[in-house]
Amino acid sequence: MATKTLEDLFHDTLRDIYYAEKQILKALPKMAKGAQSPDLQAAFEKHRGETEGQVDRLEQVFKIISKAARGKKCEAILGILAEGDEILEEFADSPALDAGLISSAQAVEHYEITRYGTLKRWATVLGLNDAAKLLDETLQQEGATDEGLTALADAAANAKAMEETA
Repeated sequence: MATKTLEDLFHDTLRDIYYAEKQILKALPKMAKGAQSPDLQAAFEKHRGETEGQVDRLEQVFKIISKAARGKKCEAILGILAEGDEILEEFADSPALDAGLISSAQAVEHYEITRYGTLKRWATVLGLNDAAKLLDETLQQEGATDEGLTALADAAANAKAMEETA
């Protein structure tokens, strides 16, 4: 069996996040529909558009390394998204729903941030400077999305989640 290299690990992780982004694209409309706050709905819809751009950038990175853009099943993202589905179901019509959805979305963002940060670093080490720039663009976008979700939580969702229903 051939020794695996950083290039192999880079490609494997790239396939992982590509799969994850495709799954996130499927989940975002459901999260937007379930959100109570128009601001949170808009944030999910905006992020869907950003995610489409992130998929495009990943496809460019695949081209840079001369590999087909193919995903690899990512159990981590499937688990995180399943938790989001549970919140949608268990907290439907609850004042805590939006806070829960924000929490779920931030779990997704944090997963993406770790993946993109690692991939960017590896791309730099491997001398894939164009790939590193593309990955950094997505990394910055994911960080901004995370901050925006925190702002929505702080502005209203967390306080609303403390309300008692009659």
